[in-house]
Amino acid sequence: MPALQAANDRFWGLIRNHLGYGPDHLTRDQDVWEVWQDPHLILAQTCGMPYRTRLHGHVQLVGTPDYGLPDCPAGHYCSVFVKRRDDARDLPDLANGTFAYNEALSQSGWAAPITHLTKLNLCPAAVLETGGHALSAQAVAEGQADFAALDALTWRLLQDHTDLNDRVQEVTRTAPTPTLPYITAQGQNAAQIAHAVRAAIESLEDTDRQQLYLRGLVDIPASDYLSVPNPPTPNALLSNS
Repeated sequence: MPALQAANDRFWGLIRNHLGYGPDHLTRDQDVWEVWQDPHLILAQTCGMPYRTRLHGHVQLVGTPDYGLPDCPAGHYCSVFVKRRDDARDLPDLANGTFAYNEALSQSGWAAPITHLTKLNLCPAAVLETGGHALSAQAVAEGQADFAALDALTWRLLQDHTDLNDRVQEVTRTAPTPTLPYITAQGQNAAQIAHAVRAAIESLEDTDRQQLYLRGLVDIPASDYLSVPNPPTPNALLSNS
Protein backbone atom coordinates (compact mmCIF):
# COMPACT_ATOMS: atom_id res chain seq x y z
CA MET A 1 0.00 0.00 0.00
CA PRO A 2 1.33 3.50 -0.77
CA ALA A 3 0.74 4.56 2.83
CA LEU A 4 3.11 1.83 4.03
CA GLN A 5 5.92 2.28 1.51
CA ALA A 6 8.00 4.64 3.65
CA ALA A 7 7.75 2.36 6.69
CA ASN A 8 8.67 -0.68 4.59
CA ASP A 9 11.62 1.23 3.12
CA ARG A 10 12.87 2.01 6.61
CA PHE A 11 12.34 -1.63 7.64
CA TRP A 12 14.41 -2.83 4.68
CA GLY A 13 17.09 -0.25 5.47
CA LEU A 14 17.41 -1.70 8.97
CA ILE A 15 17.57 -5.26 7.61
CA ARG A 16 20.27 -4.23 5.14
CA ASN A 17 22.27 -2.48 7.86
CA HIS A 18 22.17 -5.53 10.13
CA LEU A 19 22.91 -7.85 7.20
CA GLY A 20 25.77 -5.79 5.84
CA TYR A 21 24.82 -6.20 2.17
CA GLY A 22 21.91 -6.01 -0.24
CA PRO A 23 20.34 -3.51 -2.64
CA ASP A 24 19.72 0.05 -1.51
CA HIS A 25 16.05 -0.07 -2.44
CA LEU A 26 13.22 -2.58 -2.44
CA THR A 27 12.15 -4.00 -5.79
CA ARG A 28 8.57 -2.94 -6.54
CA ASP A 29 8.46 -2.98 -10.34
CA GLN A 30 9.04 -6.66 -11.11
CA ASP A 31 6.73 -9.66 -11.46
CA VAL A 32 6.51 -11.46 -8.11
CA TRP A 33 7.31 -14.86 -9.64
CA GLU A 34 10.50 -13.43 -11.16
CA VAL A 35 11.43 -12.07 -7.74
CA TRP A 36 10.60 -15.26 -5.84
CA GLN A 37 12.52 -17.50 -8.27
CA ASP A 38 15.52 -15.21 -8.80
CA PRO A 39 18.66 -17.26 -7.96
CA HIS A 40 20.14 -14.14 -6.36
CA LEU A 41 17.10 -13.31 -4.20
CA ILE A 42 18.08 -12.02 -0.76
CA LEU A 43 14.69 -11.52 0.83
CA ALA A 44 11.06 -11.53 -0.27
CA GLN A 45 7.70 -12.35 1.20
CA THR A 46 5.56 -14.95 -0.52
CA CYS A 47 2.22 -16.60 0.28
CA GLY A 48 1.68 -20.02 1.78
CA MET A 49 -0.06 -21.44 -1.29
CA PRO A 50 2.63 -20.43 -3.83
CA TYR A 51 5.21 -21.78 -1.40
CA ARG A 52 3.64 -25.22 -1.01
CA THR A 53 2.55 -25.61 -4.65
CA ARG A 54 5.55 -24.26 -6.57
CA LEU A 55 8.35 -22.72 -4.49
CA HIS A 56 9.02 -25.45 -1.92
CA GLY A 57 12.35 -27.08 -2.72
CA HIS A 58 13.46 -24.09 -4.80
CA VAL A 59 13.75 -21.45 -2.04
CA GLN A 60 14.60 -21.40 1.67
CA LEU A 61 12.29 -20.28 4.44
CA VAL A 62 13.77 -17.39 6.44
CA GLY A 63 11.00 -17.08 8.99
CA THR A 64 7.41 -16.01 9.43
CA PRO A 65 6.41 -12.55 10.67
CA ASP A 66 4.05 -12.38 13.62
CA TYR A 67 1.43 -9.66 13.20
CA GLY A 68 -0.28 -10.18 16.55
CA LEU A 69 -3.61 -10.96 14.91
CA PRO A 70 -6.54 -11.74 17.24
CA ASP A 71 -7.43 -15.40 17.81
CA CYS A 72 -4.40 -16.53 15.80
CA PRO A 73 -1.25 -18.24 17.13
CA ALA A 74 2.03 -16.38 16.62
CA GLY A 75 2.95 -16.35 12.93
CA HIS A 76 -0.56 -17.32 11.83
CA TYR A 77 -3.41 -15.46 10.17
CA CYS A 78 -6.87 -16.13 8.82
CA SER A 79 -9.22 -14.92 6.10
CA VAL A 80 -12.06 -12.50 6.73
CA PHE A 81 -15.25 -12.87 4.70
CA VAL A 82 -16.74 -9.45 3.89
CA LYS A 83 -20.02 -8.24 2.40
CA ARG A 84 -21.62 -4.85 1.77
CA ARG A 85 -22.70 -2.80 4.77
CA ASP A 86 -26.33 -2.82 3.68
CA ASP A 87 -26.44 -6.57 2.96
CA ALA A 88 -28.35 -8.56 5.59
CA ARG A 89 -27.53 -12.02 4.17
CA ASP A 90 -25.49 -14.57 6.09
CA LEU A 91 -22.77 -16.75 4.57
CA PRO A 92 -25.04 -19.54 3.18
CA ASP A 93 -27.16 -16.96 1.34
CA LEU A 94 -24.12 -15.02 0.14
CA ALA A 95 -22.76 -18.24 -1.36
CA ASN A 96 -25.67 -18.17 -3.79
CA GLY A 97 -24.07 -15.09 -5.33
CA THR A 98 -20.68 -14.05 -6.72
CA PHE A 99 -17.47 -14.54 -4.75
CA ALA A 100 -14.61 -12.11 -5.48
CA TYR A 101 -11.07 -13.45 -5.05
CA ASN A 102 -7.65 -12.00 -5.77
CA GLU A 103 -6.12 -15.02 -7.52
CA ALA A 104 -6.35 -18.79 -7.45
CA LEU A 105 -2.87 -19.27 -5.92
CA SER A 106 -3.72 -17.19 -2.86
CA GLN A 107 -3.98 -18.92 0.50
CA SER A 108 -6.11 -16.22 2.09
CA GLY A 109 -8.07 -15.11 -0.97
CA TRP A 110 -8.89 -18.54 -2.41
CA ALA A 111 -7.64 -21.62 -0.52
CA ALA A 112 -8.76 -20.75 3.01
CA PRO A 113 -12.22 -19.40 2.10
CA ILE A 114 -13.02 -22.21 -0.34
CA THR A 115 -11.91 -24.81 2.23
CA HIS A 116 -14.11 -23.06 4.82
CA LEU A 117 -17.12 -23.03 2.46
CA THR A 118 -16.60 -26.66 1.43
CA LYS A 119 -16.71 -27.78 5.07
CA LEU A 120 -20.12 -26.08 5.29
CA ASN A 121 -21.26 -27.79 2.06
CA LEU A 122 -21.34 -24.39 0.36
CA CYS A 123 -20.03 -23.35 -3.04
CA PRO A 124 -20.15 -19.93 -4.70
CA ALA A 125 -22.62 -19.74 -7.57
CA ALA A 126 -20.11 -17.59 -9.49
CA VAL A 127 -16.61 -16.19 -8.99
CA LEU A 128 -14.83 -13.00 -10.01
CA GLU A 129 -11.03 -12.77 -10.17
CA THR A 130 -9.91 -9.25 -9.21
CA GLY A 131 -6.11 -9.38 -8.98
CA GLY A 132 -5.84 -8.04 -5.42
CA HIS A 133 -7.44 -8.10 -1.97
CA ALA A 134 -8.28 -4.39 -2.02
CA LEU A 135 -9.82 -4.86 -5.47
CA SER A 136 -11.93 -7.74 -4.14
CA ALA A 137 -13.24 -5.54 -1.33
CA GLN A 138 -13.85 -2.78 -3.87
CA ALA A 139 -15.81 -5.19 -6.08
CA VAL A 140 -18.05 -6.05 -3.13
CA ALA A 141 -18.50 -2.40 -2.16
CA GLU A 142 -19.49 -1.49 -5.73
CA GLY A 143 -21.89 -4.43 -6.15
CA GLN A 144 -19.84 -6.38 -8.70
CA ALA A 145 -19.61 -9.26 -6.21
CA ASP A 146 -21.64 -10.35 -3.20
CA PHE A 147 -18.81 -11.36 -0.91
CA ALA A 148 -15.03 -11.78 -0.77
CA ALA A 149 -12.29 -13.05 1.53
CA LEU A 150 -9.31 -10.93 2.56
CA ASP A 151 -6.42 -11.89 4.78
CA ALA A 152 -6.86 -10.49 8.28
CA LEU A 153 -3.83 -8.20 8.05
CA THR A 154 -4.93 -6.64 4.76
CA TRP A 155 -8.43 -6.17 6.20
CA ARG A 156 -6.90 -4.34 9.15
CA LEU A 157 -4.74 -2.19 6.84
CA LEU A 158 -7.72 -1.35 4.63
CA GLN A 159 -9.55 -0.21 7.74
CA ASP A 160 -6.56 1.97 8.66
CA HIS A 161 -5.95 3.56 5.27
CA THR A 162 -9.13 3.46 3.15
CA ASP A 163 -12.86 4.10 3.47
CA LEU A 164 -13.76 0.50 2.62
CA ASN A 165 -14.68 -0.16 6.24
CA ASP A 166 -17.57 2.28 5.75
CA ARG A 167 -18.87 0.27 2.79
CA VAL A 168 -18.14 -3.37 3.63
CA GLN A 169 -18.38 -5.36 6.85
CA GLU A 170 -17.04 -8.60 8.28
CA VAL A 171 -19.18 -11.72 8.06
CA THR A 172 -17.01 -14.43 9.63
CA ARG A 173 -13.43 -15.73 9.68
CA THR A 174 -11.69 -18.92 8.62
CA ALA A 175 -9.47 -21.13 10.75
CA PRO A 176 -5.90 -19.81 11.15
CA THR A 177 -3.04 -21.04 8.95
CA PRO A 178 0.66 -20.03 8.86
CA THR A 179 0.98 -16.52 7.50
CA LEU A 180 3.03 -15.26 4.55
CA PRO A 181 6.65 -16.41 5.02
CA TYR A 182 9.88 -14.59 4.23
CA ILE A 183 12.00 -16.53 1.74
CA THR A 184 15.48 -16.38 0.21
CA ALA A 185 17.26 -18.13 -2.64
CA GLN A 186 18.86 -21.55 -2.12
CA GLY A 187 22.38 -20.15 -2.21
CA GLN A 188 21.84 -17.56 0.53
CA ASN A 189 22.57 -17.83 4.26
CA ALA A 190 19.00 -18.07 5.57
CA ALA A 191 20.02 -18.09 9.25
CA GLN A 192 22.05 -14.90 8.83
CA ILE A 193 19.17 -13.19 7.03
CA ALA A 194 16.71 -14.30 9.73
CA HIS A 195 19.00 -12.82 12.38
CA ALA A 196 19.07 -9.51 10.49
CA VAL A 197 15.25 -9.47 10.13
CA ARG A 198 14.80 -10.12 13.86
CA ALA A 199 17.25 -7.37 14.72
CA ALA A 200 15.51 -4.99 12.32
CA ILE A 201 12.09 -5.65 13.85
CA GLU A 202 13.54 -4.92 17.28
CA SER A 203 15.16 -1.73 15.93
CA LEU A 204 11.99 -0.36 14.32
CA GLU A 205 10.64 2.92 15.60
CA ASP A 206 7.38 2.41 17.47
CA THR A 207 5.35 4.23 14.81
CA ASP A 208 6.70 1.98 12.03
CA ARG A 209 6.22 -1.17 14.08
CA GLN A 210 2.64 -0.19 14.83
CA GLN A 211 1.90 0.78 11.23
CA LEU A 212 3.29 -2.51 9.91
CA TYR A 213 1.84 -4.53 12.82
CA LEU A 214 5.16 -6.37 13.16
CA ARG A 215 5.58 -8.17 16.49
CA GLY A 216 8.49 -10.50 15.73
CA LEU A 217 9.76 -13.34 13.58
CA VAL A 218 8.88 -16.96 14.34
CA ASP A 219 10.12 -20.27 12.95
CA ILE A 220 7.37 -22.33 11.34
CA PRO A 221 8.53 -25.56 9.70
CA ALA A 222 7.93 -26.21 6.02
CA SER A 223 5.77 -29.20 6.96
CA ASP A 224 3.20 -26.85 8.53
CA TYR A 225 2.86 -24.99 5.25
CA LEU A 226 2.80 -28.16 3.16
CA SER A 227 0.03 -29.73 5.25
CA VAL A 228 -2.49 -26.98 4.43
CA PRO A 229 -5.09 -28.32 1.93
CA ASN A 230 -5.30 -27.13 -1.67
CA PRO A 231 -8.87 -26.60 -2.90
CA PRO A 232 -10.00 -27.08 -6.51
CA THR A 233 -9.20 -24.41 -9.05
CA PRO A 234 -12.02 -21.96 -9.84
CA ASN A 235 -12.88 -23.77 -13.08
CA ALA A 236 -12.86 -27.18 -11.41
CA LEU A 237 -14.90 -25.92 -8.47
CA LEU A 238 -17.66 -24.46 -10.61
CA SER A 239 -17.73 -27.37 -13.05
CA ASN A 240 -18.29 -29.79 -10.15
CA SER A 241 -20.93 -27.71 -8.42
